[in-house]
Amino acid sequence: MAHRYPNILIHYVFSTKERRDLISEEMLPKLWKYFAGIGRNHGISVLAAGGISNHSHLLIALPPDMSVAKAVQVLKANSSRWLREHGLDFAWQEGYGAFSVSSSNKDAVTKYIEHQVDHHRKRSYESEFEAMLLRSGIAFDPKDAFG
Repeated sequence: MAHRYPNILIHYVFSTKERRDLISEEMLPKLWKYFAGIGRNHGISVLAAGGISNHSHLLIALPPDMSVAKAVQVLKANSSRWLREHGLDFAWQEGYGAFSVSSSNKDAVTKYIEHQVDHHRKRSYESEFEAMLLRSGIAFDPKDAFG
């Protein structure tokens, strides 16, 4: 087959360094738009972006010639630089979660990402991330996952 028809949806989750509340409420919507711009510049379709002051969620369509690790590195490095240019003493935590998403769950994941503020009134980042790892069957050590 000469053509490629990929549909590789990835839900990324990554936190600020030490999970500190570094991103202001005012800056969050600007950051989500910036993630979309980074994606456009690098051939990564950012389908949804959300989060709160200490972490971000992204749903992307991964290009067929890009690794999961490369895509998140591009998104984190460029957004980190942009946040520093806007006066924040900013860094993302090393590492990330990357979860495959089926097309049939795309809308549910998008809604989940877009409603992070409501979701985190009831649940901490750590609790959320641990549940995502467990649901995905990923073995982890809390010391490594949460430093």
